[in-house]
Amino acid sequence: MTASQAKPLIAIHGGAGTMSRSLISATQEQAYHAAMRVIVLAAQQLLAGGGSALDAVSLAVDMLEDCPLFNAGHGAVFTHEATHELDAAVMDGATLRAGAVACISRVRRPLRAARAVMERSEHVLLVGAGAEAFAQACGLELVAPDYFSTELRREQLERALAADSTLLDHDAPALSFVGAHSGAAPIDEERKLGTVGAVALDERGNLAAATSTGGMTNKRVGRVGDSPLIGAGTYADNRTAAVSCTGTGELFMRSVAAYDLCARMAYAGQTLDAAAQEVVMKVLPAMGGRGGLIAIDARGNLSMPFNTEGMYRAFARLGETPQTAIFG
Repeated sequence: MTASQAKPLIAIHGGAGTMSRSLISATQEQAYHAAMRVIVLAAQQLLAGGGSALDAVSLAVDMLEDCPLFNAGHGAVFTHEATHELDAAVMDGATLRAGAVACISRVRRPLRAARAVMERSEHVLLVGAGAEAFAQACGLELVAPDYFSTELRREQLERALAADSTLLDHDAPALSFVGAHSGAAPIDEERKLGTVGAVALDERGNLAAATSTGGMTNKRVGRVGDSPLIGAGTYADNRTAAVSCTGTGELFMRSVAAYDLCARMAYAGQTLDAAAQEVVMKVLPAMGGRGGLIAIDARGNLSMPFNTEGMYRAFARLGETPQTAIFG
């Protein structure tokens, strides 16, 4: 199948980690499936109307940032100083343009700020106060930092402080997005690698990728992971694939995981899935890296490998029923 014949496709992830299947009810598990289904349906409808891959991943991550089930935007985790620092990146596979922001705490939608950097500046990555000032100049909505806070994320921080540990995500997040109020999460929040992301293919054969995160609970202020780093946690190139990663950020950075997948396709002739499996199941574990990724190529192939017990993930091809999954 050629790129022009491939059906438009959207895929999302919401973090990977160790499962707590025995601790949750069917209702609590279904809350995650329902949230992901709503998000991929919206992006699928955008693609069905001729929308671009770039707009599809932007919409999906906007919605993931609004959902407190996941560690991005509203419901982001706290730093050691009880603040929020959010990171995001977006990349257009057709042009190789990219934009990213890191360590921001007042922009309601970090992914929109990343896209503004891509489209309205000569830069790729802006951080901190400079990124926030740029977002404000672009007319993006600013909020008080406590907009991102939820009580359960604060409890997470208190537990991490008491344990004197840094946690990649921790304790049960609020289920308010889909009407529930509390309860255990399908992935054990004490050992969850929290990031959200989306990849898409549109009817013109163009690819795009976007990633957003609140970082790690109790992380040192100023720490930046792989999510906003082009080639590490986010990458898109029409010649190979669109990739969004989730996991132990420092290891994805050291292995340049997203670009490594694309390089294996470009230079070694590997298929999308072979390249993705090698990165996630061989390269990362050899370094102690845990997590997963989602990836789409221009022929409409999809790969969603992870080396943990589970990963929140969903996808929808044009004209087909969306599929959601959590467990391995």
